[in-house]
Amino acid sequence: MIRCTHVSKKFGDFVAVDDVSIELPGGICVLLGPNGAGKSTLLKILAGLLAPDSGEVEIAGKQDIGVLPEDLGVFEGLTIEEHLELCGPVYGLSREKTRERTGDLLRILGLEQGRYTYLDQCSHGMRKKTALAMALLHNPRVLLLDEPFEGIDPVSSVTIRDLLIAVAGRGITVFVTSHALAMAGQLATDIRMIRGGRIVFHSAAADLTRPLEELYFELVETPPQEDLAWLRCSPS
Repeated sequence: MIRCTHVSKKFGDFVAVDDVSIELPGGICVLLGPNGAGKSTLLKILAGLLAPDSGEVEIAGKQDIGVLPEDLGVFEGLTIEEHLELCGPVYGLSREKTRERTGDLLRILGLEQGRYTYLDQCSHGMRKKTALAMALLHNPRVLLLDEPFEGIDPVSSVTIRDLLIAVAGRGITVFVTSHALAMAGQLATDIRMIRGGRIVFHSAAADLTRPLEELYFELVETPPQEDLAWLRCSPS
């Protein structure tokens, strides 16, 4: 369960999160919005990584959450496998259980062949999947994931989508920020849109009566319509 009530956060004169209230008893909430809208700031507040200026946050099992942060929280000098081996004991997992779950996560996320690769040699997608594996390792009750599909290949995106749907079906509450409208429509049970730090749209996914893309462009961010006439094939 995730609940925040009248949460606000400013950085100087810039209002990053403006009087946001959310109650999510379960399922998968996808928060959509452009860069700078407040998505990552709100996720950090929910995760306890950033204190709000006002408002309250309540998460069931606060000590038992998995977080994929904006900066990923990985270490350049460790291998993919070493990240998970070090995380296990932090969460009270035995060496045997850590090794078993590490193998499962590396396999399902397509990281098995790169398990001995140092993070400074990994692609952005591999780094993100490593951070996601760390968030999942201890079987959290709540998952807070910042842009989990950004920079991820299509096969891994579908794997992650299906995995999140499966774990939500087993009682884990999932909160995802994303730009990926198509994936949000496939994944979410609860959809919210944020603009200028304020929630401007909220609906159960099953209750949508219009295409998600149409609603997003109307309420959050309109694509520019200007053409660049000079971009053309010049005659030789």
